[in-house]
Amino acid sequence: MAETTLPPTRTLPVLPLPNGVVLPLMVVTVAAESDEAKAAADAAACNDGELLLLPRIAGPGESGTDRFARVGVLARVESTGTLPGGTKALVIRATGRAWVGNGVIGATSGLWVSVEPIDDGEPTARAKELATELRATLRALFEAMGGRRLSEVLTGVDDPGALADLAGWWPELTLERRVELLEAVDVEVRVAKVLAWAREALAELELTKKIQGDVRDGMEKTQREFLLRQQLAAIRKELGDDGDADDELERFRARLEELRAAGVAEGVLTHIDREIGRLERTPAQNMEHGWIQTWLDTALGLPWTERTDDHLDVADARTVLDEDHTGLEEVKDRIVEFLAVRKLRAERAAEAEVAGDAADAVEQSARKGRGAVLALAGPPGVGKTSLGESVARALGRKFVRIALGGVRDEAELRGHRRTYVGAQAGRIVRAISEAGTMNPVVLLDEVDKLGSDYWGDPTSALLEVLDPAQNHTFRDHYLEVDLDLSDVLFLVTANVLEQIPGPLLDRLEIIRVDGYTEDEKVAIARDHLFARQVRGNGLRDGEVAVTEAALHAIVAGYTREAGVRELERQLGKSLRKVAVRIAGGEAAPITIDEADVAGLLGRARFQAEEVAERTSVPGVATGLAVTGAGGDVLFVETTAVDGEPGLIVTGQLGDVMKESAQIALSLVRSRADAVGLDPATLARRFHVHFPAGAVPKDGPSAGVTMTTALVSLLTGRRVRGEVGMTGEVTLSGKVLPIGGVKQKVLAAHRAGLTEVILPKRNEPDLDDIPDAVREAMVIHLVDDVAEVLDIALAA
Repeated sequence: MAETTLPPTRTLPVLPLPNGVVLPLMVVTVAAESDEAKAAADAAACNDGELLLLPRIAGPGESGTDRFARVGVLARVESTGTLPGGTKALVIRATGRAWVGNGVIGATSGLWVSVEPIDDGEPTARAKELATELRATLRALFEAMGGRRLSEVLTGVDDPGALADLAGWWPELTLERRVELLEAVDVEVRVAKVLAWAREALAELELTKKIQGDVRDGMEKTQREFLLRQQLAAIRKELGDDGDADDELERFRARLEELRAAGVAEGVLTHIDREIGRLERTPAQNMEHGWIQTWLDTALGLPWTERTDDHLDVADARTVLDEDHTGLEEVKDRIVEFLAVRKLRAERAAEAEVAGDAADAVEQSARKGRGAVLALAGPPGVGKTSLGESVARALGRKFVRIALGGVRDEAELRGHRRTYVGAQAGRIVRAISEAGTMNPVVLLDEVDKLGSDYWGDPTSALLEVLDPAQNHTFRDHYLEVDLDLSDVLFLVTANVLEQIPGPLLDRLEIIRVDGYTEDEKVAIARDHLFARQVRGNGLRDGEVAVTEAALHAIVAGYTREAGVRELERQLGKSLRKVAVRIAGGEAAPITIDEADVAGLLGRARFQAEEVAERTSVPGVATGLAVTGAGGDVLFVETTAVDGEPGLIVTGQLGDVMKESAQIALSLVRSRADAVGLDPATLARRFHVHFPAGAVPKDGPSAGVTMTTALVSLLTGRRVRGEVGMTGEVTLSGKVLPIGGVKQKVLAAHRAGLTEVILPKRNEPDLDDIPDAVREAMVIHLVDDVAEVLDIALAA
């Protein structure tokens, strides 16, 4: 800007501006309506048209009235005229800023002040940089406001101060900011202020446009979807398939809104909403229409928001278990402990929440649904599945059983992917849907019967299901949405733990259900099985009765199992015979006594003298074993034949058992002198046979039995018929501990044996044996095979 020579101090009349601010280089028209304006106009006419434009600012001044700005604008009246109403008007051009001094007595009436003109001077480099940025920002702002022509105002204005003063034409600039701009006499500060305001306005305008755009897009999308749905409905109406499809869509959408209102995870809702949209766009004649509809029925049919309240009264739980099962005290104790822990966790979480301890409440809440996964392991028929039902009844939860026997495809558990024809959800998801709640008791039955092939390994799928740290985001291959299984109580049953893979077994807490004693079987038959079979065979209560002696006869002579399934079958057989007699007109009630058992069931299948008969000759010993059906007695027969010295082993034996036979023979040869054998008698070919050759056998626990049988054969001393034995033997003659002590002792008791030889290191396992069995039997604990021979061989 060219420099203007101005006197240091001048006296000018004041034209107050009550509602605006005029900045240098602006040309404005002012109506002289007020007395102050008329006086200023007259004074300007007497002062060569020069005057001072001074904004009036609302707020208390020194005298308590409105004050004037500290900086005014030097101006010149270019022309005058009269408005249509007769009011005088002035066309004024502002020329520069001036400091306002004191009031003085002027040449005319009105307000006169002394002023000191302000020269902007030469702009600094910084001011020029800010001016360049300001020009670009104002141009972007004007274009965003839709005023391209406003950008033309910037053309030809090069001075930074003048460029900043152009903001005076900005209609959105407030009065306070206009005064602030007027009073900014430093050019660099003035340009910086206008630049900041321009940036702020540009950002606000862009945000407003973005919001308006989003709203407009949303409205357009809604309107578009409405029009498309109307057109789709019209097309379906013409095709004649509109009714059922619309009803299905409305049902799906209503269910989706229910889930949304209940707070189901957003990822699940988004996936379902997308599938509903696909269903709506897919014609009913398209095969995918049925697949999508099936998926939606499955996903929306899950009880996402349904949960049952746990009944965690420990005393009631024990009562329920006692009502449903006789015996199994150790198992009941562990289940009650399990429920007690869940009860305390739930209570602690509630107490922490009430007390306001958020961290503790979150921790307890996260842990209350977690805990050990109980695995009930034992032979068939001992009540593993019914124990699971009792746990569900004690907790007040729904019960679902998943039979895993023979399952070889992991897709059976995790579901088939939707790319396959006939795909469906896995058994886990179907169990949840069947239960109708998200926290049922799910019994995974016969987990040891799972198989694996090239289709996959289902036991690997169970690793995630049974891991509390992972199952809260279980994902079925068919659904492909996260499913929370952390509230589900999983129970597992198995017959043979050795057939369960190690990683899966590591996630389970094993509770062994080994079987029942004879007295427990009689109590179960009396309290549970008999009444059930009476109803199952069409009889009424009171028409038939059974004595304790008859039940003992059935248990002892017709069953020799760990469980009670065969016992129930025998009771059913006897009651069917009674039903025939009552149907034939015989008067009720009919009582089944011990003498009637043979007539109803035929000859007894098991004899107490069987063991004594089998061991009546030298070379035969009675061992004890554990099979998938529980404990059992195992006979070992030996004989010697002429020929090349060696050993023959038969009876479908595994490698470990064959090696045990070799160890037994080597031990006998090494101790020939101690036993009193002639070494020449050992130079023969020996044959060791295990009867029941159709049954596979393996394990080292028959070592002492084979050693005893060989010594019995060679010495001619028979093995005592009332003695059973088990234990692994070493080449040095030590007897090592074995497993399944409880099951083996119960099997010996059922078989009528009165003495059992066990390894001494198995002494702690005697605590697991029922008191009634321990009192009825003599248990010998041995360290060396010499002790076994002393006890087992007859004199």
